[in-house]
Amino acid sequence: MAVHRPDFLPFFIDWGDADHRRRIAGGKKQLLARAVGLHKRSDLHILDATGGLGRDAFTLAALGARVTLLEREPLLIALLEDARARALGDPALRASAGRIRVIHADALDFLQNGARWDVVHLDPMYPDHGGSALPQKQMQVLRDLNEGDPDADALLAPARAASFQRVVVKRPRSAPPLAQAEPDFCLSKTQARYDIYLTPP
Repeated sequence: MAVHRPDFLPFFIDWGDADHRRRIAGGKKQLLARAVGLHKRSDLHILDATGGLGRDAFTLAALGARVTLLEREPLLIALLEDARARALGDPALRASAGRIRVIHADALDFLQNGARWDVVHLDPMYPDHGGSALPQKQMQVLRDLNEGDPDADALLAPARAASFQRVVVKRPRSAPPLAQAEPDFCLSKTQARYDIYLTPP
């Protein structure tokens, strides 16, 4: 899909920028880490099935998790692979980047390959309903590329089958749950929430 944003200058993903440092500084008490269970166990193997710009994946890796990051858009894969290569060349970021594996794949297909992870993390793009406030530049491009992730509901069932412990879904705070499936519990912040679906023992 072509993305027409003539007012945007080129950009790249920088996992060492101030935003990522702030996220990592939040430690295992921050909502994302608590949602996936890193506050209880630091060596989780997490599938980030909707990788996007890799922000959550890098934060989780910096906090000790091993992360398999999926992305289906070729342009985003190129940006993610470039970000990982540069991070591996930075002594301050090398260990975290080394715990991330970037894979170009469609999440729905990949989730049905028989592999399982401790946690599956889903952060599908929520459709833009034409509000006046525009998201930041990179998020606008991400939304353009993914067209609002119209197939997001179909991810929940295979994600639950592929997780040993839980599935974590990030949603806008006022949005309905994915696939209209009520979670076991939620963790909320001002603009977003994490819906947690526990895997039965």
